[in-house]
Amino acid sequence: MTPAARIAAAAECLDRIAAGAAAEQVLTTWGRASRYAGSGDRAAVRDLVYQALRCRRSYGARGGGGEVATGRQLMLGLLRARGEVPGDVFTGAGHAPAPLSPAEAEAYAAAPDAGSLPETVALDCPGWLEQPLREAMGADFAGILAKMQTRAPVHLRVNLARATRNEAMAALAADGIAARPHDLAKSTLEAIENAGKIRASKTYASGLVELQDAASQAVCEALPLKPGDRVLDYCAGGGGKTLALAARVPGARYTAHDALPQRMSDLPARAARAGAEVRLADTSEAEGGAPYDLVVADVPCSGSGTWARDPEAKWRLTPERLAALQATQAEILNNAAILVAKGGHLAYLTCSLLRAENEDAIAAFLEAHPAWRLASDRRISPLAGGDGFYMALLTRG
Repeated sequence: MTPAARIAAAAECLDRIAAGAAAEQVLTTWGRASRYAGSGDRAAVRDLVYQALRCRRSYGARGGGGEVATGRQLMLGLLRARGEVPGDVFTGAGHAPAPLSPAEAEAYAAAPDAGSLPETVALDCPGWLEQPLREAMGADFAGILAKMQTRAPVHLRVNLARATRNEAMAALAADGIAARPHDLAKSTLEAIENAGKIRASKTYASGLVELQDAASQAVCEALPLKPGDRVLDYCAGGGGKTLALAARVPGARYTAHDALPQRMSDLPARAARAGAEVRLADTSEAEGGAPYDLVVADVPCSGSGTWARDPEAKWRLTPERLAALQATQAEILNNAAILVAKGGHLAYLTCSLLRAENEDAIAAFLEAHPAWRLASDRRISPLAGGDGFYMALLTRG
């Protein structure tokens, strides 16, 4: 595919996403239907789509479409941001996008340049979230949002029960993958070349590394844990935090639970690859195994700390959806707290930047549960090089 053909394909995919389809589903369907597209083409179209989603407001404005920009207008905005001339791409030749219509050309000519955009538009901040994000981020508001307009790095967690970071880097290099240490956690590497080869590499297959964001690793590194402890990962999902804890302290006893057990379907194979012992439990089994020394609750949230990685979530979030998430978070906190042993710990985790899902949620829980106290809490900013993350460590008296 030519670069212009990739732009045309990305515009079509963006229109389907705007109509309500999930980005991953759209890209998968397009890839299967486009047999002429090689792996490089599919990766390039994916990058164009995700970059346009990260910058939907600013690209829409600069492409002449504003808040209701079409896929073509988002691509016009992208080209403008790159300093490229639309007439060189929108030619209609071969599989290139059709030339601009008179209406598109007029709207593009009247569109503002980058320096004329309102700050929230330039930073691709949803308008209704400006105030809560400013309250949460303070002086870092612009810096964090600008950071999340760019592609997220690929982080690896080294299985320190099996290898050092240097040994893992050497093994990855033998697989043709370059990586370097990351400062957020002792187990973290950042892939800097051929990250797309990780899942097919011998290093990954042998259990020396797992894909996991650096901020998530930093939180796992900070949790209180010792051999013999009984640990419940209450919202385990794919089990990444369970495996990170098991690699850190193999002598603890780990149980993984999720309200949707199918999310844990790959965990047994991942645990076997990593050499970890993890028991999977449904809700009744998890409750029957109480009390636990440590319960980890990585609750469903807005994902506002992961917008660089999952930009679609930024635009799907609504005030109603946020309120529903807060109710779910409060319910999970209440249910998880019951399972903690006296003197034990409950770790409340989100990948959210919003106080409503973080500090405010903990304050409400502590007010309703006087037997609990806040041992510590921590915010990890995307400016540290990973996702935005929040952890509150609660102790039961």
